[in-house]
Amino acid sequence: MAMWVSLLPPPRLLLPLLVLLLPVVAAVHGGHGHSNLTVGFYRHSCPDAEAIVREVVAEAVEDDRTVTAPLLRLHFHDCFVRGCDASVLLNSTKNNTAEKDAKPNHTLDAFDVIDAIKEKLEKKCPRTVSCADILAIAARDAVSLATKVVTKGEWRKDGNLYEVETGRRDGRESSAKEAAVHLPDSFDGILKLITRFKSKGLGLKDLAVLSGAHALGNSHCPSMEKRLRNFTAQYDMDPTLDTAYAATLKQQCTKPEDNETELAMVPGSSTTFDATYYRLVTEKKGLFHSDEALLSNGATRMLVYGYMRSERRFFSDFGVSMLNMGRVDVLTGRDGEIRRRCAVVN
Repeated sequence: MAMWVSLLPPPRLLLPLLVLLLPVVAAVHGGHGHSNLTVGFYRHSCPDAEAIVREVVAEAVEDDRTVTAPLLRLHFHDCFVRGCDASVLLNSTKNNTAEKDAKPNHTLDAFDVIDAIKEKLEKKCPRTVSCADILAIAARDAVSLATKVVTKGEWRKDGNLYEVETGRRDGRESSAKEAAVHLPDSFDGILKLITRFKSKGLGLKDLAVLSGAHALGNSHCPSMEKRLRNFTAQYDMDPTLDTAYAATLKQQCTKPEDNETELAMVPGSSTTFDATYYRLVTEKKGLFHSDEALLSNGATRMLVYGYMRSERRFFSDFGVSMLNMGRVDVLTGRDGEIRRRCAVVN
């Protein structure tokens, strides 16, 4: 499943590239910093933590290669609402509707993989490894195992695209209303996307790089159907969508609310993490309006073409931006808790 799911095309935005491409330092929100996050946080308290996560993720990928996208998406959706605190994993209660039951999250999956990881970790190191860190490590492992160098056997099976900082603690609150407000939407234009990312301390480069997660997974007709019919009063079809590709999509999506038909984010390559997504965007074949919105800004447009030409650069920058996102609004130290079960507070 794609990273995010439903504005009119904004005017072309040309901001100074020097400002937009400065290295991003993730902002600290809500009084919670990330100074206690570090690579290898569990090296003494639970030395096998990352190996256990990798083992379970690898088994899940071997059983079903499509699981990589849902694992990556869980981390994204967690960090964009209340920060990276595993609030996306909490179940709703009689008095509260949690994030996972918000409309944009109805298609989230792979909760069972996270639960399996947590169960193993609790047996090995009780109340030590947070669910928030499990999400971050599992996302890294999923995307690493999905790279084409892995599938071609050119990358060690235990190799990683990037190292994960750990030391997060789990939050105790989760709100469906907050998820509906803060999660990026598949119909977002560039100005809306910039605003959403900026609110998390993430910049234009992070926006362009993290959109590359759409190399993995599938979506459904409601996330893009408006692009095909009655787009605006001026355009019946989204003008940023290739007409031949649109014709194909119309044949697949005959009913606007069809949640059964799966649409590959990258046709023929939706289980492989690579830079093909960026080529499709330049050809007006990005599935979401938000994908094509990247061409509406000078900085993100330049990055799209740059990543299309250099997959190595994309992989390198993706790791940096995942670290940036993984620092958003984290709970560390004595804040939050270490849940015994990821779906419920202690």
